[in-house]
Amino acid sequence: MNRTEFIVVTAIILFVAFSLGWFAYWLLHRFTRVSGAEIGELERMAQELHEAEELRDQAIAYLEAREAELINHIAQTEAELRAAMDGLRDARREAEELRAYIQRMQAG
Repeated sequence: MNRTEFIVVTAIILFVAFSLGWFAYWLLHRFTRVSGAEIGELERMAQELHEAEELRDQAIAYLEAREAELINHIAQTEAELRAAMDGLRDARREAEELRAYIQRMQAG
């Protein structure tokens, strides 16, 4: 193989390699291309996702506020219950003392 044949064979090999690379790029670009309608769909989906995240954040904030309100209400109710139980205990003790006093007065 002389020098000219070597150059021609090398040029053909390089051209074939270039052609295969270009064809592979074209195929890849053809199958992965996003059309205008798909971009619009993606934008709409992104907007809906953003709105859903905002609604989720609002719901979480509402639930946290409601939970704090209910915890406060439970604490107030428990305080009222303790006060009522203390009052009832005092009333029972006083009634018991009055019964004992009346029994002593009747016996004595």
